Amino acid sequence: MRTRLFQLLIGSMVIVAALGVPGCHKKQQAVDKPPVAEMNNTINDGTFGKTETLDCAGGKSLNIGGSKNTLTVKGRCAKVIIGGDDNKISFENIETELTVAGLNNTVTYRDGDPSVADLGTGNSITKG
Repeated sequence: MRTRLFQLLIGSMVIVAALGVPGCHKKQQAVDKPPVAEMNNTINDGTFGKTETLDCAGGKSLNIGGSKNTLTVKGRCAKVIIGGDDNKISFENIETELTVAGLNNTVTYRDGDPSVADLGTGNSITKG
């Protein structure tokens, strides 16, 4: 009986040593999700160096604070504020307001007639 118990104990220790104890000797890896959050009817995007597609759907507002992104925005955006730098952003439709406060952004929108305010430096804003 003692021999069998000892064998089970040794066998269990070998399995634990081979597989490792969860959380031991490993660094916790960060979740690779872009920092995009939606609050009320506004999408907030703070990504850096990403290429992605966002959807304003039927009239959400969009705040972009990230930099060095290539973004395609589908749907109809009510209001857009861009505070980041060095972004390339194309929109399907911006309805009421486009404010660009960042630097060196290239912004194009296909449809809509928003009021446009370029408060930054080196930005390119084009309808077409």
